[in-house]
Amino acid sequence: MKTTVLLFHPNLETSRVNKELTQAVLNDPNHDVTVRDEYAAYPDGRIDVPTEQRLVEDADRIVLQFPFYWYSSPSLLKLWEDKVLEYGWAYGSTGHALEGKEIMLAVSAGSGEADYQHDGSHHATMDELLKPFETMADYVGARYLPPFVVYGAGAGIDDDTLAATARRYAQVINEPAK
Repeated sequence: MKTTVLLFHPNLETSRVNKELTQAVLNDPNHDVTVRDEYAAYPDGRIDVPTEQRLVEDADRIVLQFPFYWYSSPSLLKLWEDKVLEYGWAYGSTGHALEGKEIMLAVSAGSGEADYQHDGSHHATMDELLKPFETMADYVGARYLPPFVVYGAGAGIDDDTLAATARRYAQVINEPAK
């Protein structure tokens, strides 16, 4: 299985969690994984649509990795969706490029898991907040996999927990879907 991780972090150098997750994937020699830092590829926000479409076409599983900002993703991911997932390619009568592919999210959230409950500070679950991504996957004929969520990223995860989480991430993104 060919997995492509599209990393959307506008400030990766300052992100302890996303750097660790990415390194764990890159350091795993047992799997066929491509990691692409989209902010490094497009610092001006001008997305090369044919290149991105080829990356997606070549993958069996697409992982969208990003920090959870203001109940959504960083702006480049939204722009990527708007530009790359175009009519006639991703959807519509001739748009079948993502049919049968798997889409997974890898999300780092600053708050703890308890905050993402109806009685928590965000008054919604993470699954509810990520529903637009699930809907997008369904719309383009892809299979939406359960998201890999790292809670408490802003609270200072200790080194051992972060290392274990990163190892688990490297495994999960390559496991066959259930």
